[in-house]
Amino acid sequence: MGTFNTGARIENIVDRTKGVTIPKLLVDTGSEYTWVPATTLEKLGVQREKKDLAFIMANGQQITRSVGFAIVRVDKAFTVDEVVFAEKGDLLLLGARSLEGLSLMVDSRKKKLVASGPLTAA
Repeated sequence: MGTFNTGARIENIVDRTKGVTIPKLLVDTGSEYTWVPATTLEKLGVQREKKDLAFIMANGQQITRSVGFAIVRVDKAFTVDEVVFAEKGDLLLLGARSLEGLSLMVDSRKKKLVASGPLTAA
């Protein structure tokens, strides 16, 4: 499929005036979570939840990271999602959960995000 990057705006869910644009997130449908620098989330006042998650990295190493709630915006699409407090050396990712909430999918030939179309309802 290949890889590509996109920009996203991350905002505090309580005070939407507290936000920052991250110009380069790796779009990674293999990652469930969106990873944002911990320092950025802390500046925005995003609270670490009492929920640390274990992750297996591509090299097989297991690490633990904190998560918190934030608004994730890509162009006109937005969603609220759990985001990972990425530490120095971690990749910055836009993960599958955020993509689904944004109703966006990967166009692998054009290497860009596109609307996923109408949502199904039961």
